[in-house]
Amino acid sequence: MKDINEMMKAAQEAAETVQKQMEEAQAKLDSVEVEGKSGGGLVVVKATAKGRILGVSIDDSLMKAEDKGILEDLVAAAFNDAKDRADQVSGEEMGKMTSGMQLPPGFKLPF
Repeated sequence: MKDINEMMKAAQEAAETVQKQMEEAQAKLDSVEVEGKSGGGLVVVKATAKGRILGVSIDDSLMKAEDKGILEDLVAAAFNDAKDRADQVSGEEMGKMTSGMQLPPGFKLPF
């Protein structure tokens, strides 16, 4: 039977390994790009899988004062689509990292 000091040391090392893996995964998510689109691609939002917005592209055909409300709706929809895609990629990447961990059902690590 291992003594308590060996068990504590092993637990500490495991925690440090998990922390390092989480930091690496977070860095990776900030380098993966996703695109959210609306209006059939007339509005495109580029973001990282971590949710940082990189850019917005709006087709010239939407640049009419009388279509301002439509444009605003399309921009919001594209942002939401980008966020959904970022969340999906983030969840997949974090799932890969946590697949070997014995976490209780419903437990989520903070990302």
